[in-house]
Amino acid sequence: MARVSTYLNFSRNTGEAFNFYKSVFGGEFSGGGIARFRDIPPAEGMPSISEEDKDLIMHIELPILGGYALMGTDAPESMGFKVNFGNNVHINLEPDTRAETKRLFLALSSGGTVTMELQDMFWGAYYGSCTDKFGVQWMFNCTAK
Repeated sequence: MARVSTYLNFSRNTGEAFNFYKSVFGGEFSGGGIARFRDIPPAEGMPSISEEDKDLIMHIELPILGGYALMGTDAPESMGFKVNFGNNVHINLEPDTRAETKRLFLALSSGGTVTMELQDMFWGAYYGSCTDKFGVQWMFNCTAK
């Protein structure tokens, strides 16, 4: 089922932030619990993850109100991220089909910047990201085959 969520990037305190949000909204972390950077399988051509970054949060999800979810990650500088106010929030789209994912991706990236081309990812999704021509950041995560 298609849904929309907000994705938050933190420099190194995602766990602290999401435990705070959990204390406010209640509930439990969903989507398979907390995934850490150490869970990323090694891939040829990709740098290894530093020891200090292995326990950082790669993905966390907390349902908050009316089926809406907050999602988040630590975005370590050692992996090329630089979190600044303004680049720390993405609108995450989870369309029902790959065709709809591609249509939305092409439309929203037109006149903007593709930050990651749509591709199959190790967590089983068809994923990509872009910044639209107005500076809004979008993520696409389709789990349909």
